[in-house]
Amino acid sequence: MQVMIDLCVVPVGVGTSVSAEIAECQRIIRAAGLKAQLHPYGTVIEGEWDEVFAVVKRCHERLHEQGIARILSLLKIGTRTDRTQTMEDKVASVERRLRD
Repeated sequence: MQVMIDLCVVPVGVGTSVSAEIAECQRIIRAAGLKAQLHPYGTVIEGEWDEVFAVVKRCHERLHEQGIARILSLLKIGTRTDRTQTMEDKVASVERRLRD
């Protein structure tokens, strides 16, 4: 099943900047070859359900391996069965309506 998620990983107890930890998660996402778009408060990831959630798991594992004892992740999960839709399709749909 195809899935699109919005993932926000929050390492707890590492201070106010978490860019190093987020960069590590981005490396994992890229290595998996999944389509993804980083944004200021997370990353949208598209792909097959098992592949996408394996990446979420690996992000947690890697950060724990780096000594981070606590991680909070927020997920928004979307699936469709009526048609295929990408993150670009969703944005383009709203952009078209803004031009009307």
